[in-house]
Amino acid sequence: MNLYAAVILAALLVDFVLKLIANVLNLKALRAELPAEFEDVYPAESYAKAQQYTRIATQFGFLTSVFDLLVLLVFWLFGGFNLLDVWLRGFGFGSIVTGLLFIGILLLGRTLLNLPFQVFSTFVLEQHFGFNRMTARTFVLDLIKSLALSVILGGPLAAAVLWLFEYAGDAAWLYCWGVSTVFLLVLLLVFPRWIMPLFNRFEPLGEGELRDALSTYADDTGFALADVFVIDGSRRSSRSNAFFTGFGRTKRIGLYDTLIEKHTVKELVAILAHEVGHYAKGHITKGLVLGILHNGLVFFLLSVVLDHRGLFDAFKMQHMSIYAGLVFFALLYSPVELMLSLFLNVMSRKHELEADRFAAETTGTPAALISALKKLSADNLSNLTPHPFYVFLNHSHPPLCQRVAALRELEAAS
Repeated sequence: MNLYAAVILAALLVDFVLKLIANVLNLKALRAELPAEFEDVYPAESYAKAQQYTRIATQFGFLTSVFDLLVLLVFWLFGGFNLLDVWLRGFGFGSIVTGLLFIGILLLGRTLLNLPFQVFSTFVLEQHFGFNRMTARTFVLDLIKSLALSVILGGPLAAAVLWLFEYAGDAAWLYCWGVSTVFLLVLLLVFPRWIMPLFNRFEPLGEGELRDALSTYADDTGFALADVFVIDGSRRSSRSNAFFTGFGRTKRIGLYDTLIEKHTVKELVAILAHEVGHYAKGHITKGLVLGILHNGLVFFLLSVVLDHRGLFDAFKMQHMSIYAGLVFFALLYSPVELMLSLFLNVMSRKHELEADRFAAETTGTPAALISALKKLSADNLSNLTPHPFYVFLNHSHPPLCQRVAALRELEAAS
């Protein structure tokens, strides 16, 4: 086993062990006693159901992780990457087409192997706890659309990266960084208008008390609210959500129909204010800048190791290639990715608290956002007592009790 193989294997095992420890600690942190703050939204049976959901979802996630790790290790141990490469080279295609097929087959294979788990999660686990509303037809159509988008959008980008690294010389990583940045910016403009509607129906919020309240809030805060869209999330799940996406004329605030059904006008204004807070505080721009910088780091490090024979020997490859190097680098890069994800999660949790504060201050009613967050937690069977290590490793949002406590302080000070 060479150095590259040792580093990648160690990274895979460390990642698995860290997540296992976090899950065990998280399950041990479950408390039978309902936090007093949530007694008005959590009947005893609902709280017990939320804890049961956390246990079963955690156990199912563990089985999925074990399966994924074993499949990768077996495929690696028995030279699967090399066998696939040799087979594709036998067709005599050029390096770009061979590379796209190599990457595409690996991704398709992973999708198909995980499909039974996805089906079980949707139609057994989520169904049992009352979340799933998706039909088999919608599930299949979503899968087909996702695969088609991967080919239509990901294919040309992957081809450009392969071509640049093969023909652009030492500056290839810079060109790839530029191409990926343009791709990201275009995708941000296209995604809300053309891609999201492929999966959900977006309808402008109709006239009435809610629209008037949201428009009044937007006017009072100086936020240019072109429109708010109602999303037919109930076609797939009973879960509620709201989000902000896009820039300029393409920016959209979406409210799931399930969210509108379950919340008062004041609560919905507070939820909208939270989403506006992300925009007003520059969180979306900061995230975009970090994403672009991250891409630059990835392409630079890729250029450093791409011509190292040892990386290919680690996977028993007869031939060196740009496309195989991309796949192997993704595994080699996983420790860096883990550290970056921890940093991004810390930043995201900070941003969520800032958006909460913005919403509370601009609406003048912290109680409305508190009420909305508590209802969301009950409807989604959220874990109210996650372990700090689990939060550190996985959560992009602060624990709900922390968010509510911060809002209570604002309420007391107002």
